[in-house]
Amino acid sequence: MAETVTQLLRERANDDNPAITYNGDEWTWREYISASSGVAAAVIGVIDRSRPAHVGALLGNTPGMLVALAAGALGGYVTVGVNNTRRGEGLAADILRADCQVLITDAEHRHLLDGLDLPGVLVFDMSSPEWAELLADAGDLVPLSEPTAMDTYMLIFTSGTSGNPKPVQFAHMMIPFAGPVLADKYNVGPGDVCYLSMPLFHSAALMGGYCVALCGGAAMAPAKFSASTFLDDIRRYKATYMNYVGKPLAYILATEEKPDDADNPLRVAFGNEATDRDIDDFSRRFDCTVWDGFGSTELAIIITREPGTPEGSIGKGFPNVAVYNSDTLTECPRAEFDENGALTNADEAIGELVNVDGAGMFMGYYNDADATSERMRHGKYWSGDLAYKDADDWIYLAGRTGDWMRVDGENMAAGPIERILLRIPEINRTAVYAVPDEHVGDAVMAAVVLQDDATLTPESFAEQLAAQSDLSPKAWPRFVRIADDLPTTATNKILKRELKKEGAVAGDGTLWTRDARSTHYRVAADTATV
Repeated sequence: MAETVTQLLRERANDDNPAITYNGDEWTWREYISASSGVAAAVIGVIDRSRPAHVGALLGNTPGMLVALAAGALGGYVTVGVNNTRRGEGLAADILRADCQVLITDAEHRHLLDGLDLPGVLVFDMSSPEWAELLADAGDLVPLSEPTAMDTYMLIFTSGTSGNPKPVQFAHMMIPFAGPVLADKYNVGPGDVCYLSMPLFHSAALMGGYCVALCGGAAMAPAKFSASTFLDDIRRYKATYMNYVGKPLAYILATEEKPDDADNPLRVAFGNEATDRDIDDFSRRFDCTVWDGFGSTELAIIITREPGTPEGSIGKGFPNVAVYNSDTLTECPRAEFDENGALTNADEAIGELVNVDGAGMFMGYYNDADATSERMRHGKYWSGDLAYKDADDWIYLAGRTGDWMRVDGENMAAGPIERILLRIPEINRTAVYAVPDEHVGDAVMAAVVLQDDATLTPESFAEQLAAQSDLSPKAWPRFVRIADDLPTTATNKILKRELKKEGAVAGDGTLWTRDARSTHYRVAADTATV
């Protein structure tokens, strides 16, 4: 049985089934692996063997990126997934932090490097004559090494929702670990097409998309995510499987529903961080099965939905997943609820998701012992995610560790409030966060994006909040920002730190406010600031 990406690819070297379909062109697995071997040989020809063999890929979701992913495995060097939404000094810092000595890009992304100081980095544009000449002169592939299961396949940067992105060492074993399970569970094989529209520089696309196609022998359709063109792509590529991370389902569901939306070949959507409502609505509208789980780039904590998962829960964790109090280093008591379903012991029950057995599949951050030590404390992996468990071991997310709010003397977490706000049908997505209260502590603020063509008034919003019996009066947002969109990472995670930095403002939208003891919302007189 294959233990590395290298071995999986070699097993497909003589496979004449489709591997890539892109804008009318098609490559077999034989052609894909041959092209990737050629790229690996060209890269190895310019690598300085006295330095880390790290090759950055600053590319979009294209055949070129798929080739870069395979070339590193076949060539025995480490591919660095460079976030193509980063800019300026941040982009340069990522490339240098990962010790890239070679950087592969293309005409679409080459300009992002203009003016950047990248000492010691050889840059190659895959669309240039120089690159074509390098490939032609490369000769046969002689790999730098034969990777083992625990060797680093890629350096993958975290999403950066809570600070600067950090490069995670992603082991070869992760692809053969996840791929066969998913391919078998969803019956994905030759004849299927996996729609890959999540960024291929991130672990979500690798662990939810690339591995399924590689292990199942299905074709890959790389694409740039767009809610407006999603269904056209699915039909054009005859895609039967897709993966997602963050809010893509919400973006798609915000588009106008049409009577024939269910007329498409999609069978399965697999991903994480979708809401209960989005899972149900997407399944109904597009006549497919949606499977949602939970995992981080570090891959130390895995939580899966099972039949019977209660509303609001993300499922049950692997046996080593627990919720701990970071001060006492003990497991938190189980969550208790009142007759309306409201959490009554948040102070005690909400803690941090941990892997009690240690690192799990987390291999550490590259060249960053301090950040790795921060995650690995007291023999456990600390995720930075707040959660609580009920008496039956169902896990509920409560936000990140920075999402705690102290409201009128009571600790509150953002996650439960967000889930309640999403019951309001006019709201497509939301972020709840703390802004300073005018007297002491925090005030709750919510930024919301409405469904396309939906209208929500302050009066209707208040009426619908009042109908939520499990919403504490203290949890009613003091400020509501009606926005056209919310700032997100490349993996569709909402950047709350940007919203917090702006404070109680309308931004480009509208701001509603209410007095501390009131349930009446009004449009702020000055929607620029309060």
